[in-house]
Amino acid sequence: MDFHVLTLFPEMIRSGCGDSILKRATEGGLIKVNAVNIRDFTLDKHGKVDDYTYGGGAGMLMQAQPVYDAWKSVTQGKKVRTVYVTPQGNTFTQKIAKSLAKEKELVILCGHYEGIDERVLDEIVTDRISIGDYVLTGGELPALVMIDAMARLVPGVLGSEESAQTESFENDLLEYPQYSRPEVWNGKAVPAVLLSGDHEKIKSWRIKQAKERTKKWRPDLFEKYEEREQTVKRLMKHKKENAYMIDSLMRGKAKLLYAKEGAAVAVSENGHTYMICCDDKEQGLELMAYLPKDVKLLLHNCEQINDALFERFGLKVSDECYQSVYTQHVLLPIKHKDIRNFPLSEIDYAVANYGGESHREYLMELIQKGDFFAAYEDERLAGFCGVHGGGSLGLLYVDPAYRRTSIGSSLASYLVNVSLERGGLPYAHIRVGNEASLKMQEKMGLYVGKKKVYWTYK
Repeated sequence: MDFHVLTLFPEMIRSGCGDSILKRATEGGLIKVNAVNIRDFTLDKHGKVDDYTYGGGAGMLMQAQPVYDAWKSVTQGKKVRTVYVTPQGNTFTQKIAKSLAKEKELVILCGHYEGIDERVLDEIVTDRISIGDYVLTGGELPALVMIDAMARLVPGVLGSEESAQTESFENDLLEYPQYSRPEVWNGKAVPAVLLSGDHEKIKSWRIKQAKERTKKWRPDLFEKYEEREQTVKRLMKHKKENAYMIDSLMRGKAKLLYAKEGAAVAVSENGHTYMICCDDKEQGLELMAYLPKDVKLLLHNCEQINDALFERFGLKVSDECYQSVYTQHVLLPIKHKDIRNFPLSEIDYAVANYGGESHREYLMELIQKGDFFAAYEDERLAGFCGVHGGGSLGLLYVDPAYRRTSIGSSLASYLVNVSLERGGLPYAHIRVGNEASLKMQEKMGLYVGKKKVYWTYK
């Protein structure tokens, strides 16, 4: 991931990224921090970048021209997400960090004095973000805070990918307490369960501790967590029909917008995909009121609202699918053992056998996130599978030389186990007409829901 920081104090940025994990990440080529001096782009012979504000008032204002030219120098006319750090922005959160961390490039604009000419902000800024309700002397410290938070979400930056998945604010819970050696310190012992070696008991203890901490220290977060948990319980009564939303809510990958009885509407964490689960047309029409006017992608399970979705939002059915769900909590056996994370060096093989060049960027994203897997036979790539961005299992392909073997079912079973281990509800969407895939899913022990699922696009 490349960070371009537009600043009046580039050395402050370079210094802040010159130690510890950020230093290792830059040296390892996982991130790049490009500190750009806005003064280098002023047309003033004295290097001046500020001037008095029209209408009077205290302080000076950064001018539009040097900021704009600095921005053009790094974007080269491309559309690059640009963050302006300002006390007036949306408060920076872990969810915002995760959203921004998905960008290949990010521009961060640091203000000074009384701020920056509004005209250039309107021209280039896509996001206005604050790290808290207080005022600092400049945007450099907030920029460093955001870079640190985003960089640790880039695959490979942390020593353990699990670290980024179990820390505070994941799934609206604070992190559980942790302990190291010695076993007894200052008369206080490490909780016995952590010494038991029983991973299931340890997991339960940690979840309980995380809930108790959140309820005590962040009741606002706990309220959101409880609402989501109650909604999941209600949806689980018809899990084969509601799996796509259940899984997203369970893994903290969606924000609940409204829930009532066995119906709910939610949006994915990146804000791109909306979801509706309902029992009938009346519920569906009620939930549609919580969709924004500019919704472009909606996943739902109520055929009766398709006409209303087209009339109100211009959404057309693109894919009509069956939904298969693995309802047990036991890992599936896997005959073929050599399944690994898909190597980025083999991306051409994946592109050639799944969707072509139009899917290259999508497949690369899945590989980098650790959501794409490869099966090998005698060190030869024999097939692949993956977890789609929304959470459904699929992308299954087996090389013709290895078909009618255990590789296809092994890859599918591997995905189910990955989903279970991540705390989700394993499910897959199978396009209507793909009978072979349906038969394989049912043979593995997945159950097909009675209702179809509809992908609707604008």
